[in-house]
Amino acid sequence: MTKPKVLISDKMDPNAAAIFRERGCEVDEITGLNPEELKEIIGKYDGLAIRSSTKVTKDILDACTNLKVIGRAGIGVDNVDIPAASSKGVVVMNTPFGNSITTAEHAIALMFAVARQIPEANAQTQAGLWPKNGFMGVEVTGKTLGLIGAGNIGSIVASRALGLKMKVVAFDPFLTPERAVEMGVEKADLDTLLAKADFITLHTPLTDQTRNILSKENLAKTKKGVRIVNCARGGLIDEAALKEALDSGHVAAAALDVFAVEPAKESPLFGTPNFICTPHLGASTNEAQVNVALQVAEQMADYLVSGGVTNALNMPSLSAEEAPKLKPYMALAEKLGSLVGQLAHDNLTQISIEVEGAAAQLNIKPITGAVLAGLMRRYSDTVNMVNAPYLAKERGLDVREVRHDREGVYHTLIRVTVATSQGDRSVAGTLFGNTAPRLVEIFGINIEADLDGHMLYIVNEDAPGFIGSIGSLLGQNGLNIGTFHLGRRNAGGEAVLLLSMDDAIPETVLAEAGKLAGVKTVKALKF
Repeated sequence: MTKPKVLISDKMDPNAAAIFRERGCEVDEITGLNPEELKEIIGKYDGLAIRSSTKVTKDILDACTNLKVIGRAGIGVDNVDIPAASSKGVVVMNTPFGNSITTAEHAIALMFAVARQIPEANAQTQAGLWPKNGFMGVEVTGKTLGLIGAGNIGSIVASRALGLKMKVVAFDPFLTPERAVEMGVEKADLDTLLAKADFITLHTPLTDQTRNILSKENLAKTKKGVRIVNCARGGLIDEAALKEALDSGHVAAAALDVFAVEPAKESPLFGTPNFICTPHLGASTNEAQVNVALQVAEQMADYLVSGGVTNALNMPSLSAEEAPKLKPYMALAEKLGSLVGQLAHDNLTQISIEVEGAAAQLNIKPITGAVLAGLMRRYSDTVNMVNAPYLAKERGLDVREVRHDREGVYHTLIRVTVATSQGDRSVAGTLFGNTAPRLVEIFGINIEADLDGHMLYIVNEDAPGFIGSIGSLLGQNGLNIGTFHLGRRNAGGEAVLLLSMDDAIPETVLAEAGKLAGVKTVKALKF
């Protein structure tokens, strides 16, 4: 079996390459490549491990004929065109936890720095001025910290602040009341936080919803004398508005580790009194750089070797332990998606994925991804679980997931229903022996069949002699039947015939089958 090949294109701890090799990957470490040089060689790699220097643009991705995964050693993925990667079916991973403590500690350090004006006091002292009476700071004890973003890094900052005897108010749309109690913080809306906070720290990604979250209007809502720290992403604060607030004295001090444009060669904030900054040092400790390098190697190797998906930004996470358990369910889901994709004749508007029994206890996202991958192959031959949801969204397909707690006839069941102009069409399947995918229902008719290889699907009126007719037609054309599966609504009603064939069925034979008495639909299927 050919080993997956990985390119490390940015400088990383050498143990990262060792981890790739230990886990069965070939590794090349080639750093400092310009875009054209990267384009020339990227086509032979299955994985690309980067930090912040390599820019993975659409142009680069178009040259990635084999690429399956991009791993960013760190949190920010501004240097990766994620939509382009998704459309190419490339998983994009980051390592959000490897530098969490380091970034949180930097935020706390900057909070102390603005509280006691340490950088300017240091500069004047070293200049021989001894400005003992020129710097009057504030204590952090008893003050209120406003936390914008209460995820991994934000929660660490909160715990450190509570240890400093501060009060913590947190704004985060995803923060549940239970989690707020567990963290020991007060959950609040943004306006409440702005009005209460003596210090504000930001710990949120840059999205359309968070861009300029500290705008001129929101800065005006803050308590006079507030001190602001941003170690998250540039663009969360309106830098021009922050300068105005510093100049007016409404904001007492601010510290930024990140800027809207980086490297920040110039900024309206430079030279402003009570403003300090660092050059994006949030993750810059020896421990953090080692951690993120090792984590990205472990995550990428897990995906390339065993199918485990961790910290992916464009695909549901699937641990290396989960992957073997989910694999047969995903195989069943993909076959069901492929079946409805091949049988649906018009533009689909909605698809529903329902799970019950054992399947209902599992992570449904990979199952949904597998259904969509099977379905969307009717539109593209380069579909996988990464780009299938994006293709579905592009086509306006409404995707719904339903988990049933009920016990059914089968120990596990996956049902896929699509909305068509003729009404809903549904197929369902189960696993035999917990491993073998098996169709058990098609369009309301009970039928058990393996979905594999070349198959012939026929809908006909249930009548004596039909099975002999279709058998004779196939035999006369030298086509051998592997297995034979028959289902019907009722005696003399509509029947479904599924035949597995040793070879592909010629169009001429399909046309002849369609002329047999009682035949309503004939279609060749391929799995």
